[in-house]
Amino acid sequence: MHFSIPETEVRSDENGSTYVAYNIHVNGVLHCRVRYSQLLGLHEQIKKEYGNNVVPAFPPKKIFTLTPAEVDQRREQLEKYMQAVRQDPILGSSEMFNSFLRKAQQETQQIPTEEVQLEIYLSNGQKVKVNILTSDQTEDVLECALYGLSQMDSPPFHFGCCHCYYSPNVLVSEGTHTFHLVSHSLVQTSLTSHGAPDVRKLQEFELPYVSITSLHSPDYRIVLRKSYWDTAYDSDVMDDRMGLNLLYAQTVSEIERGWILVNKEQHRQLKSLQEKGSKKEFIRLAQTLKYYGYIKFDPCITDFPEKGCHVIVGAGNNELNFHVKLPNDQMKEGSFKVTRMRCWRVTSSQVPVANGTANPSSPSKCDVKLELAFEYLMSKDRLQWVTITSPQAIMMSICLQSMVDELMVKKSGGSIKKMQKKRLNGTFQRSDSQQTVKSPPLLDSPDPSREQVVKLSTKLSSVSLRGLSSSNSASDISGNEFHGNYAFEGIGDDDL
Repeated sequence: MHFSIPETEVRSDENGSTYVAYNIHVNGVLHCRVRYSQLLGLHEQIKKEYGNNVVPAFPPKKIFTLTPAEVDQRREQLEKYMQAVRQDPILGSSEMFNSFLRKAQQETQQIPTEEVQLEIYLSNGQKVKVNILTSDQTEDVLECALYGLSQMDSPPFHFGCCHCYYSPNVLVSEGTHTFHLVSHSLVQTSLTSHGAPDVRKLQEFELPYVSITSLHSPDYRIVLRKSYWDTAYDSDVMDDRMGLNLLYAQTVSEIERGWILVNKEQHRQLKSLQEKGSKKEFIRLAQTLKYYGYIKFDPCITDFPEKGCHVIVGAGNNELNFHVKLPNDQMKEGSFKVTRMRCWRVTSSQVPVANGTANPSSPSKCDVKLELAFEYLMSKDRLQWVTITSPQAIMMSICLQSMVDELMVKKSGGSIKKMQKKRLNGTFQRSDSQQTVKSPPLLDSPDPSREQVVKLSTKLSSVSLRGLSSSNSASDISGNEFHGNYAFEGIGDDDL
């Protein structure tokens, strides 16, 4: 999770007094705008709850008005503070920290708490409408969506024949703009935009309605999809009828999109299983296909194996897969295993954008350049940095981190299910601060199907935002492999 405070603003309150606002960005997107006093209040709460020894250093108060240089210094200090809190396994997952971020997000967008209707989409483009509060967090929205699907007379899980792209050696990368970010939970919601690569998982400290409303664009939608890497967990999901339907919907969508490679014979078999309504068999066959469970990113640039190469990156199977076009138009394919990555980092820089004016004194606009760089063990005693320049660099980093999370859990003998946040007594509840609507609470009446939804939502437990694009172009890349010949025997803190 990447927290940053890249900028400040001078704003006025309702009394006309000016103050400095600090813009908190999460994974490159503005989440909320807060004052120093608000963060100080959070710090005091954390200190009272967890003690001085746990809390990171907080920038001190100043008696006099800060100079611009001091404001920038405080901005950097607050950024480090927020990063330290989030990275702490106790503080970063605490309800105190998450509720602060949710409240700050709602106040920043000035959206009152009220009952609204929200559309949740499936991977196949169909949707369910749910009644929620604007102050409902991601987990609540997910549960409402699952419950809404369970109550529909005709759930939107029926498909015609899938139109698979097949080629024995060619990757068809159509639809990379509709990628939904995956994390360590089993179901999630995501966001996409018309022609833009903005796709991200909705976090526990986020209010989905506020997030999507603040974009002021009809091209964004909330999408329900799985959010884990190990396909062994598919069996757990398929044990539930709704989980099976959701996984089936996503699998069909990714085959049609060309994310999963299908040859002519496999296409015939899939079509036959689909006509018979054999969803489990359809998914099990899809699991054997190349790139099942991968996420495809938009075309970008890499410096491997040569500087300036065009590449399509895929994330899955505990690796980053590269389909590279070399400067001589030769195509190569290769994979970088996460267990061979010593470390990785995301960096950003300002890049001037030509404004089309002939006047050299005119101010130029700047764009943000994002890069993901990882240090990779190419051979037993040779490490090398590999850099990817992409607007989706932060999302790639999150994919890597969630893969590591799964591997670490498995290595310790645990289960991914333990990574899910436990529900409070298996029921849908809101905090007192959210009970501002006089209408009855959602999902209030006893219903046997509710228990099934709660059980499923513990497996499918997150929500993401996805953007839509009208582009239907496909980029075909195939070719030779490149990879190192040494792997770590196990994963440890020093390795990662």
